Amino acid sequence: MYKTIQASWTKDQDLPERAFRLSMLNRVLDGTLYDCLKHPFHEEKNASQEYIPLRQRRPSVRYRLCRLVVDDSVSLLFSEGHFPSFECENENAKEALQTLCKELSLNELLIDAATRGSVGSVAILLRVLDSRAFLSVHATTYLTPTWMKDAPDTLEKVTELYKVKGKQLKDAGYDVDSDEAMFWFQRDWTSDQEVWYVPLKDSDRKDGKQPLIDELRSVAHKLGFVPIVWIKNLPGGDDIDGACTFPNEAIDTAIEIDYQLSQAGRGLKYTSDPTLLIKEPAGGDAGSMVKGAGNAIVVSAEGDAKMLEINGTAVEAVIAYVRLLRELAVESMHGNRASADKMTAAQSGRALELMNQALIWLADKLRISYGEGALLNLLQMLMRAHAKVPLKLRDGTKLPEIVPTTKISLRWPDWYAPTRQDMLDRATTLRTLCDAGLLSRETAIKILSAEYDIKDPIAEKMLADVDMQERNEAAQKKVAINE
Repeated sequence: MYKTIQASWTKDQDLPERAFRLSMLNRVLDGTLYDCLKHPFHEEKNASQEYIPLRQRRPSVRYRLCRLVVDDSVSLLFSEGHFPSFECENENAKEALQTLCKELSLNELLIDAATRGSVGSVAILLRVLDSRAFLSVHATTYLTPTWMKDAPDTLEKVTELYKVKGKQLKDAGYDVDSDEAMFWFQRDWTSDQEVWYVPLKDSDRKDGKQPLIDELRSVAHKLGFVPIVWIKNLPGGDDIDGACTFPNEAIDTAIEIDYQLSQAGRGLKYTSDPTLLIKEPAGGDAGSMVKGAGNAIVVSAEGDAKMLEINGTAVEAVIAYVRLLRELAVESMHGNRASADKMTAAQSGRALELMNQALIWLADKLRISYGEGALLNLLQMLMRAHAKVPLKLRDGTKLPEIVPTTKISLRWPDWYAPTRQDMLDRATTLRTLCDAGLLSRETAIKILSAEYDIKDPIAEKMLADVDMQERNEAAQKKVAINE
């Protein structure tokens, strides 16, 4: 069914196949997949009284199962309680980066990036304007990366290329000679420039003409690197895109669920308003049929009257079928299959992990792409930009100097908030390890830092040492007084 709906969308043959594939996946994600179908589900016949097949109607019920799994996995990745903390060799660098992360709302930005990148890939653009850093998320439907030959993991250039109508260009401030003509919009990001090109008419491009550089809009950032982090979603893709979070078979199943629920709703409407069938009908006083429980229908000896009703058995069968389809689709996407109805009591964090193991495996793989890959690359890019152009915050505060080669590591919190019993067990374990000399107190505090919102483990250890010393002195004085 997914391929059938794809065929209903107009495909631009001048664009690569990848652009159409990503555009369709984006429509699945944002819920506009059925917008190409002009007939609503309740419209059974067209103006010529011809039957309209179900595949040409928009379903009246839309579950958006694929988006549900994406939101669940992203919430385990970068929500407020799951955002990682990071460690640096230099404490000043760590403090500066933490401040910059809050300034840039990096948490919200990465949630957006992981959601939009679930189709295969996403790009995060860095701009430095008036010594301030700005990050923005860009879909990669019309973006094409070029990698360095001697460093295949480093961007050499990123090109944006797509078609646009003249009217849109006029609204953007361009001087074009036609509102309806199609133009090609292009810009490139290189290690030193953001190059804009004068929009080229489609007919001129087909004649072999090349676009001219728009000197007015082009910018020389001179950062020494392409200011874009290219993120591939999951392993299993190609050099440009990673694997999609929701595979095609899951999309097919989600479409089947939408149509089955729409059909079930249609059946319920028929059940609440049954059709009356009369052989040799009798009319009312005015010659028209009178319906209602207070009116009797009189027929001849050979006549008959029936109510054509639909019982609830068919609807129940549809609901059972939809539940099975949902389980299969969620299983294929490694989503959350746990049911809240089956939880009879509060569960520990470990029990919740086991219950949602498949979803955690999915989020764990996404941590590699968006955490160890995207987040660390973003921080490294910000440090390199700060070395070129000293950055400042919104209030004018200048960031301290940061060595661009500073090593950064991420520390991820637990998947689920621990219960009181979990916290007690962990504290007992850490105390045993510290007393046995197998673990330092500083490391123990670092382990607990995310759980107890400790921003500086070293400072917390110093405070704990002072507090312990005061307690020991007070205990010694008490013993001396008793003696």
